[in-house]
Amino acid sequence: MLDKDQIKQLRRMKEKHPMPEQAPQDRVKNYNEVPFGYDADTAIKEATRCLQCKEAKCVEGCPVEVDIPGFIGLIAEGKFDEGIKKLKEKNNLPAVCGRVCPQESQCEAFCIRGKKGEPVAIGRLERFLADYELAKGVETPPKPPSTGKRVAIVGAGPAGLTAAGDLARMGHEVVLFEAFHATGGVLRYGIPEFRLPKEKVLQREVDYIASLGVDIKTNVVVGKTITIDELFDEEGFQAVFIGTGAGLPMFLNIPGENLNGVFSANEFLTRANLMKAYLFPDYDTPIKLGKKVAVVGAGNVAMDSARTSLRLGAEEVHIVYRRSDKEMPARAEEIEHAKEEGVVFNLLTNPVKIIGDENGWVKGMECIRMELGEPDDSGRARPVPIKGSEFIFDVDTIVIAIGQSPNPLIPQTTSDLEISRWGTIEADEEGATSRKGVYAGGDIVTGAATVILAMGAGKVAARAMDNYLKTL
Repeated sequence: MLDKDQIKQLRRMKEKHPMPEQAPQDRVKNYNEVPFGYDADTAIKEATRCLQCKEAKCVEGCPVEVDIPGFIGLIAEGKFDEGIKKLKEKNNLPAVCGRVCPQESQCEAFCIRGKKGEPVAIGRLERFLADYELAKGVETPPKPPSTGKRVAIVGAGPAGLTAAGDLARMGHEVVLFEAFHATGGVLRYGIPEFRLPKEKVLQREVDYIASLGVDIKTNVVVGKTITIDELFDEEGFQAVFIGTGAGLPMFLNIPGENLNGVFSANEFLTRANLMKAYLFPDYDTPIKLGKKVAVVGAGNVAMDSARTSLRLGAEEVHIVYRRSDKEMPARAEEIEHAKEEGVVFNLLTNPVKIIGDENGWVKGMECIRMELGEPDDSGRARPVPIKGSEFIFDVDTIVIAIGQSPNPLIPQTTSDLEISRWGTIEADEEGATSRKGVYAGGDIVTGAATVILAMGAGKVAARAMDNYLKTL
């Protein structure tokens, strides 16, 4: 245990305890996780930095309502078993959140310590507790009495997994339908192994959800294999949650986008992650990658695509983004890691045409220089082309990572479901849609957003669905 002087010293410490990680020159050659995580001693010291505020603002920044001072206080006391139980009272996927949640814009943005120095490393401490539990063995809480009510969850991504886990813990019979052959949604097909290990972390979190009593059925494409109407009328479900995300890629709509060597980030990352192209030929789905790769976009998906390209053997990888570094939507940590690994950033640059060779393969990209004008609807400065600044960028592979939109399959096959002009499902603050008994949350409602916001939507909807089921 720490003595009083040590505690005082740690409380005055302005910077987070650093988290050790692989050196850039080593990690670009493997798919192992980049950060190693805190050890117990470092976790206790970092947790001691927490001021244990009576009115904890950090909780206001957590979409899944975690008692942050509660679990951090238990870490500071060395009570790790109690800490993980406190954390999992609200969060069914703590090992995932501790790795991919943008804490800097959520809980840590509200931390009082951040006003005079760095906030408490809430995400790193969450990861520490989750990894501690994974190492010792995950405990399943006792199952509550059955309510006799049946709930269908469509989509096994972060929103669906969260809603399924919460509803099961409320005593409902929950069946989760997933279109792919493996669960996780964007957690499995979108986020690379070096950021979120699939078997070591994600699968064990999914196994925990299943242990709560959730029946997981894969290879079921709701809207094709079975419809929402049939889930009610033929299968006897009394409520349905739709959490199918935003998996339809967006493109630039410029000439040459159909050339060989042009990928959507969805296809590129799905091949690399879900289908394990990085282990070819042990797995039989390769990615034909050139020597010089351009990734268009500057969000987390773009950073994942760029860093994956390096690990697949590209000699040179460029981020091409039409705004400046201040407007890049990716997490600061992901941008920093990409730069450390050698990704080149071409800012204020916008593609206008993709150029192919005589065999239909990419050989270059025509771009134009941009300058920033007045803010647009997003609040970011609008990029304006500089007349006469066109140039040719020699590349042989292009990955388009400018966003995703919802797949229209469920909206097109479900009666009485109100859809926005962007193709998202209209839902109120509790996830209730225009159709009685149907709830929705995550990217299918908001458009492409973060994992933690999708989880928060799943949690809110689960609570609303529980209240609805009690009225039946």
